[in-house]
Amino acid sequence: MKKQAEIYYNNELAGYLTYTNQEYIFQYDEKYFADKTKPSISLSLPKTELEHRAKILFPFFFGLLAEGDQKYLQCKKLKIDENDHFTRLIKTASNTIGAISVREVI
Repeated sequence: MKKQAEIYYNNELAGYLTYTNQEYIFQYDEKYFADKTKPSISLSLPKTELEHRAKILFPFFFGLLAEGDQKYLQCKKLKIDENDHFTRLIKTASNTIGAISVREVI
């Protein structure tokens, strides 16, 4: 199983977040990565590397997820398993308060 999302920084495509059964992969879009004027999307995902890999959802993206009652209500309404962090991210982080937005790749 493979799921993918586009990651936008101030409405500009910055990269892709991919989930497989084994790991999470964040890869900067090549055009965004090559532009030295564009910042890293977070300090924990620096533009010193095109690709970052992790066994768990990167803490930066996990921080975009709701907690507590809001998490429960979102999961109930959207019929998402509370432990399916990737699906929660792509279904609920399309319009965040900060510079980052997440869009599901279908």
